Amino acid sequence: MSTSTVAYRDGAVHLLDQTRLPHHEEVLVCGDVPTLVDAIRRLVVRGAPAIGVAAGHGVVMAAERRLDTGGDFVAGVREDIETLRASRPTAVNLGWALDRQVVVLDRMAAAEPTAVRDALAAEARAIHAEDEELCRRMGRFGAELLPDPATVITHCNTGALATAGIGTALGVILTAAEQGRTVKVFADETRPLLQGARLTAWELRRAGVGVEVMSDGAAGWCLHTQPVDAVLVGSDRIAANGDVANKIGTYPLAVLARRHGVPFYVVAPTSTVDLTLPAGDGIPIEQRDSAEVTAYGGHPVAPEGVGGFNPAFDVTPAELVSAIVTDQGVLRPPYGPALESAVAASRANH
Repeated sequence: MSTSTVAYRDGAVHLLDQTRLPHHEEVLVCGDVPTLVDAIRRLVVRGAPAIGVAAGHGVVMAAERRLDTGGDFVAGVREDIETLRASRPTAVNLGWALDRQVVVLDRMAAAEPTAVRDALAAEARAIHAEDEELCRRMGRFGAELLPDPATVITHCNTGALATAGIGTALGVILTAAEQGRTVKVFADETRPLLQGARLTAWELRRAGVGVEVMSDGAAGWCLHTQPVDAVLVGSDRIAANGDVANKIGTYPLAVLARRHGVPFYVVAPTSTVDLTLPAGDGIPIEQRDSAEVTAYGGHPVAPEGVGGFNPAFDVTPAELVSAIVTDQGVLRPPYGPALESAVAASRANH
């Protein structure tokens, strides 16, 4: 892309504003923690890995601003970290990146504030670079699962807009295309905010990959009538047993894939795995403003006074997941031991 999804420059976090795509490519400059928190909540930046990278840089920004405010520098940065942590509850990469910065803060607590800031900046750069590499690894592992030619269904957006690299599930598709394979994509529009229609189609068209947008409700008929080889989705949190939280609409897509005998692949870095949660029913599901489903673009689409049920995510049971593609390889059931080993291997590498 001509503009980075997330960047840190001149003491501010720069975000490609995804609420303005595909028609306007604009950058939002977040110069303080409240502005960044608002950007995360409004989905200016979205996708678990990208949110984690943005939060990592956000801690550096917070430290920079605290240098000149007086008071307890370390305590102030800790407060900012907890403010960032509360911005979105489901994406585990947010807490993962912030926890890494907490470790740095604890280690450097007795140092001069400028040295602490520099150490936090180094860690944020490491988080950013690691995500780029993890995306490349997932792309290579996942591409091996696709035939040539391949027809796939995607849900939401899982590309460069959702990460610091080439993406998770969409990264698999782009890697296969770069290897010279022919890939056709049916992209779920992904209601209520149309991340598939607005973002996935935008990325794939720019990459020269064939894509058709379909309504979420058309996925079952697509699976029934089209030669679909796989469904590829990302994840915002994976429980220890392999249950997967992802954008609302993923669960019924997994059910439909099973009904039609089509592999359902989840592509996510090991940083998305939450081994503290035994199963998916413990994953917090963000409830967003009902106006997102009763209106669109500020224009009401439902009668006045009608409420809206608007969970941002659903949870797909592990039994419906054919494989989980991670930066440590392709994991197959039973997921418990496989996820534990993958997370351990990833931590050993760091």
